[in-house]
Amino acid sequence: MTPDAAAPRDERDGAAASPPSDAALARVVREESGRIVAALTGSLRSLDLAEESVAEAIEEALREWRGRGIPPNPGAWLTQAARHNALDRLRREKRYREKLASIAPEPPPPTAGDADERLPLLFGCCHPALSPDAQLALTLRAVCGLTTAQIARATLAPEPTVAQRIVRAKRKIGAAGIPIRIPEPEDRAERLDIVLTVVSVMYSEAHLVAGGDAAADRDLADDAVWLAGVVSAALPREAEAHGLRALLLFHRARENARAVDGELVLLGDQDRTRWDAALLADARRSLERAAMLRRPGRWQLHAAIAACHADAATSAETDWLQVLTLYDMLLAYDRSPVVLLNRAVALAEVDGPAAALAEVDALEPALSGYHLWHAVRAHLLRWLGRDSDATEADLRALELTANAAERRLIEARLAR
Repeated sequence: MTPDAAAPRDERDGAAASPPSDAALARVVREESGRIVAALTGSLRSLDLAEESVAEAIEEALREWRGRGIPPNPGAWLTQAARHNALDRLRREKRYREKLASIAPEPPPPTAGDADERLPLLFGCCHPALSPDAQLALTLRAVCGLTTAQIARATLAPEPTVAQRIVRAKRKIGAAGIPIRIPEPEDRAERLDIVLTVVSVMYSEAHLVAGGDAAADRDLADDAVWLAGVVSAALPREAEAHGLRALLLFHRARENARAVDGELVLLGDQDRTRWDAALLADARRSLERAAMLRRPGRWQLHAAIAACHADAATSAETDWLQVLTLYDMLLAYDRSPVVLLNRAVALAEVDGPAAALAEVDALEPALSGYHLWHAVRAHLLRWLGRDSDATEADLRALELTANAAERRLIEARLAR
């Protein structure tokens, strides 16, 4: 249903005269979609219906707004359109009368100040009845508003596979009657880790814009940091929630030095005077709060590794032995191929490139389609004087890299 009839007249007539950019449209959709899905799930009592109705509303909005501009209150526009889409679906499914009685009064349009409104939906999507892959894909779609293509890039999975995971997860939530709420403390630990993983992937996706430059999608990155803060504030006794917030803040603090004039600057080459001291201090406070709870975990260890880099005045002063030790501790919680790849980088600094290359080569079955595996391998090969092999690895990394800034960095290395 086209939402013109539903939208207030002053919103329709008050739209901006000039067509908005695709970036502006994407920002509005991301800011509003998760909140609207959360609100409609509560009133419709169906995540599947809410998510599909919001997706339809977004398609309608993009068609309308590209020509007529974004309305003054896009959240209200999308909420009304999504609600009408949901009612139309119920009518078509011949369940309108019985379902209509169960629908709560129309919720108010969501606002940015409703800080906790996505938290129950976040935990609902991360129910243990769903597989970890399905939890991650569904939450990134329903709560964070990422597209199927974005989720596929972020999770290193084929796009059709991601789409199937989302559909099956929504069906399972409906069939099993999975509650959309924050679980009780005794049931929380299992689901908290995947919730934190989702927020972490959301932050990483901000830096994986296909065809983009080195600058992060600041809105998406800030939304991930905000969401990490929401979780840690709502669950103050959960050490890992504070650990993830610390990790994201450490990374956010380096952003001004990571991207300079659209070009990517690697950690070892960054001007550390450009790092945000206030964010670094906030990150350290979050990590200290986590440590005081005396329940170590993988997110705290990731944050501790980031803190080691933040504590070094220069790259040469990095305590690589401490970094490697922290990675060894992390393996007790997370032996994923990407963690093992990052550990190999630290191992090279401590024991040399030959030892690291042996461990990187062992990861080929899992990471041969990952551009950073080839980039790290190229660095180690060049360190060992195997320039021809390094060039071949860099060329493969270039083939697999979608981000324009990363491509330019590899091309510059090849040119040298």
